[in-house]
Amino acid sequence: MTAAIATLPDADRFALRNATLAAIAVDGFAAPAREGLVKADLVISAGRIETILPQGSAPADLPAADLRDGMVWPCFADMHTHLDKGHIWDRRPNPNGDFPGALDAVRADRETNWSAGDVRARMEFSLKSAYAHGTSLIRTHLDSLPPQHRISFEVFSQLREEWADRIALQAVALFPTDMIFDTAAFADIVETVRQHGGLLGGVTQMGPDLDARLDMLFRTADDNGIDIDLHVDETQDRAVLTLKTIAEAKLRNRFEGAVTVGHCCSLARQDEDIASATIDLVARAGISVVSLPMCNMYLQDRAPGRTPRYRGVTLFHELAAAGVPTAIASDNTRDPFYAYGDLDPVEVFREAVRILHLDHPLDTAARVVTRTPADILGRADLSRISAGGRADLVIFSARRWSEFLSRPQVDRIVMRNGKRIDRSLPDYRELDPIMKA
Repeated sequence: MTAAIATLPDADRFALRNATLAAIAVDGFAAPAREGLVKADLVISAGRIETILPQGSAPADLPAADLRDGMVWPCFADMHTHLDKGHIWDRRPNPNGDFPGALDAVRADRETNWSAGDVRARMEFSLKSAYAHGTSLIRTHLDSLPPQHRISFEVFSQLREEWADRIALQAVALFPTDMIFDTAAFADIVETVRQHGGLLGGVTQMGPDLDARLDMLFRTADDNGIDIDLHVDETQDRAVLTLKTIAEAKLRNRFEGAVTVGHCCSLARQDEDIASATIDLVARAGISVVSLPMCNMYLQDRAPGRTPRYRGVTLFHELAAAGVPTAIASDNTRDPFYAYGDLDPVEVFREAVRILHLDHPLDTAARVVTRTPADILGRADLSRISAGGRADLVIFSARRWSEFLSRPQVDRIVMRNGKRIDRSLPDYRELDPIMKA
């Protein structure tokens, strides 16, 4: 960060002058916009945003930092992650980078290494990283093949309490949906989810009993007041139509809880008329969709010695145009499903703009890592800038989209409750004790 704003005022009440805001992430303020960006002054008081003012109108007697048109974002929402899998790459890499290799590697590592201490160490490392990057809301999927579900949910609940004033955490039980017919195992997963305030999830597969599995899932969720978040159609096989079947099941069961689906890759491979019909159903069913562009580009259409032809993402623009709430997220981090990543929504956003063509125009693009995922997760109090809201902000030296998207923004300032935090990232050496050969 430039020297002009390297030090924020050490005061309970101060101003951030000459800020550039993404209008889509701001409530209750209007000003002339260029590419969806507006100029403003922010007054911060007692850890909250006291007011948002036209540029140049903050009280002259207030201590202030002149941002010189630098961008100010709300803290981010990362709505689809796998904190329990994170950072196992060094001890269990994916031998060829494809989906079957990822499944096998994770299964072997889970069966061998996933004690409470191991899961906790890796999840906490991920939370430290996300916090330093400016994230305040995370939903994680937790592998829930018995007995792992009880171990991981217990660790999650402990960390949720310990991190409550830094990152709001949600958890989804992830299991193959054919387990629904294993009455005892499914009942134990449901009880664990209820006990820890989580969601029901699952990896869905096409099959003759898919309708029956989904009906039981929706009825169980309805009976227990639990929302649903599913992994759907993570394949390039155009014949896979699970998303359509899920939308039909939600409507058929008149399920009124929230339903989120992730991936939905096969939708982009289908004929226009088939895809359009599915999108209409998803919109009518009130389902939200999250795309995971970095992970799916890594896994999809991979074959030795062959250049990939397919991006591995869903029909994001078409879904959004139909009124479907759409967002992006990190997904996996340094594990066999994605060898890279650091739970940095700036990186995810920057890559999504390129992969999904969220630009031309960029006017509302910022919503995909701020207000839209926060709304989908039922936390409309987070990931937006509003008078009276918490001063949880991320400050950048970048003034315009081209500047923002051309560099990784490592010099950002993260402000929580009106105070600058220490952005030091955890050292990978912290994980050495659990990285077994």
